[in-house]
Amino acid sequence: MSVRTAVTWLFVPGSRPDRFARAAGSGADEVIVDLEDAVAAEAKSAARDRVASWLGGPGSGWVRINGAGTPWHESDLAAIGGRDGLRGVVVPKAEDPVSLRAVREALPEGVPVLALVETALGIHLATELACSGAVDRLAFGAIDFALDIGAEESDEALLFARSALVVASRVGSLPPPVDGVTVSTTVDSESHRAAARAQGLGFGGKLCIHPRQVRPVAEGFQPTPAQIAWATRVLQATSGDAAGATGQGAVSVDGHMVDRPVILRAQSIVARARSGSAG
Repeated sequence: MSVRTAVTWLFVPGSRPDRFARAAGSGADEVIVDLEDAVAAEAKSAARDRVASWLGGPGSGWVRINGAGTPWHESDLAAIGGRDGLRGVVVPKAEDPVSLRAVREALPEGVPVLALVETALGIHLATELACSGAVDRLAFGAIDFALDIGAEESDEALLFARSALVVASRVGSLPPPVDGVTVSTTVDSESHRAAARAQGLGFGGKLCIHPRQVRPVAEGFQPTPAQIAWATRVLQATSGDAAGATGQGAVSVDGHMVDRPVILRAQSIVARARSGSAG
C-alpha cells in the first residue's frame, strides 16, 4: 500500500504503546500514531519517546506530529525522522506551503507528507497547498474545521470544504483526498454511510479512530452490487472500449445514452471492484 492508494487510515494515541500492535494488526491500510490531539501537553515528551522507540524497533506507521509554531514541532521531527519504521508524516492545521516545505526538507528523502486541512484558511488555500510540491496527499479535519467556522458537523455544512479539497487535489495532480473521521465507533452503518458518501464526492480514503471502523469504511469505498451490475452492462454493450464506442453511434443502456465519459466511469467502477476483491 502507498500514500496514493491507501483507503483506511487508523489513528492510535502516541501515549498508548499498548495499542500500537493492535492498530498495526487491524487491517487498516495505514496506521497513524498521534502525537497531537490525542496526547496531553504534559505527556507529549514521553509519548514522542515511545513512538520513536517503536518506529526504531518492530513498528511501522505514520506519525501525526504537532503543528508548526508549537513547542513540540521540531522535537517531533527530530525524534522520528531517522527511524526505519517511519512510513510518513501527517501535518495538522495545514495552511502554509512554506511550513509544509520546511517539514518536507526536515525529513529523509522519500518520506511522504499528508497535509491535514482543518481550518477555513486551509480550505481557502487548498489549491496552493496541493500545487506546492510539499505534500503527497490532502486530508480533511472535519471536526476542527466545523469548530473553526462555527458550523454543525453535518454533511450540508461541510460539503463546500470537502468539494474544495477534491478539486484542489485534482488540480495539483494529487490522489483523491482522505476524508475526516466519523465519531461513532459502535454503529458500523454510520462509518459505512460516511465512507460511501465521501467516495461519491470524490474522496479516496477516510480517517478512522477505532479498529472497528476499518472494515465498514473499506466496504463503503467499494462499489455497490447495483453499481457493478450497471457498469458491467455498459461495458458489455460497448465492448468495454471507450475509444471504440464513440464510433458506434449512440449506444443506449437502461434507457440512457452511453458515451465516452460514461464508459470511463463504468471502467473505473469495475476496476475498484476488482481491486477490493484482490485486497
